Amino acid sequence: MTDIARLNSQDPDFEPALERLLDWDQTTDPAVEAVVRDIIADVRRRGDAALLEYTTRFDRWTAAVPAGLECSLYDCQQALDTIDERQRDALQLAAARVRAYAEHQKLGSWSYTEADGTLLGQQVMPMDRVGLYVPGGKAAYPSSVLMNAIPAKVAGVGELIMVVPTPDGEVNHMVLAAAAIAGVDRVFAIGGAQAVAALAYGTATIPPVDKIVGPGNAYVATAKRMVFGKVGIDMIAGPSEILVICDGQTDPDWIAMDLFSQAEHDEDAQSILVSPDAGFLDQVMQSIHHLLPDMPRADIIRTSLRGQGALIQVRDMEEAIAIANRVAPEHLELSVADPEVVAGSIRHAGAIFMGRYTAEVLGDYCAGPNHVLPTSRTARFSSPLGVYDFQKRSSLIYCSVDGAHTLGKTAAILAHGEGLTAHARSAEVRIKE
Repeated sequence: MTDIARLNSQDPDFEPALERLLDWDQTTDPAVEAVVRDIIADVRRRGDAALLEYTTRFDRWTAAVPAGLECSLYDCQQALDTIDERQRDALQLAAARVRAYAEHQKLGSWSYTEADGTLLGQQVMPMDRVGLYVPGGKAAYPSSVLMNAIPAKVAGVGELIMVVPTPDGEVNHMVLAAAAIAGVDRVFAIGGAQAVAALAYGTATIPPVDKIVGPGNAYVATAKRMVFGKVGIDMIAGPSEILVICDGQTDPDWIAMDLFSQAEHDEDAQSILVSPDAGFLDQVMQSIHHLLPDMPRADIIRTSLRGQGALIQVRDMEEAIAIANRVAPEHLELSVADPEVVAGSIRHAGAIFMGRYTAEVLGDYCAGPNHVLPTSRTARFSSPLGVYDFQKRSSLIYCSVDGAHTLGKTAAILAHGEGLTAHARSAEVRIKE
């Protein structure tokens, strides 16, 4: 049997129970923080020599020289040519869909000219160089390559540097093939906090980047947090999450499997089902018990559901929507008859999957929108990774003679009010006599 919490919004202890369910501690383990701080300092101090030593220690293989850490673009193309044809076709189809969606996200420069000739606007430019971290420990994630690299390339990033750990020196061919399809410029077989440090500060072999994106373990996440400010980062991702709102009319086996799809990520992943139909929640519970024994990662799913999962009964769909907005989940499935209507009431969610046939897993791989999403309730103030994360905007301001005269008077008054005389006089010297 698999234990999963059953909550009812009408119970007097519902509020504290829901708070406990959502209380994920994002504080960094002091031991992890200490290790990461030492690694970053060592890479800054010794560069490539430190990278070689950490690769030997953590990934259990040794490169004779720093250049041996790099996988050539020829290696990536060879991987693409030699992987299974069905895998190659799937990667190419997924890449095409991600690229098509990203093309719609492009931000353009714009400007307008006021009556006196003053021009105001915005100039959008891509970043020069971006680093992409791809996990390579317990599993390989070619989908992560596509989701991070393609928007960067569509944005026009000049150079994309990928790092991926290679335990025991075995590079995953699907990951290299995805790099070839996505147009990654350079690939280095390094991982962990040392890879993040190398991307942030640069070494003789690895150039420093402007921003680091991509998921990783606690050491990678801690390193990204520590180097933020020197470089940009995408986000500090927490455990994967799914919340399903169902009206009770979907096959309970489907919903159980949707909950499994996130729970199998790791023991801290969170899977929540919200429904006004108590009988349906019972059916899903039965499906969980029936289907779980056949899952290869059953132990992970069981631990995740027991510790972080919940089946929540609510009064009606309105209350289900309110709870979803409170949770602000990474993935939200609307398995209901009128998903578009319900979606209009969702204020906080990383990605919204509408309808009974729209499984969240489609978004993980090939629907087109990005699968790098805000977790841990950060969807309240942040968004999915996209082309805009690889662009920066510069304001454009051009003052005509008349514009400098008019705006200068206003600026001078405000500057004098702040006690900044040089500010005021800088504007006043351009005011027409």
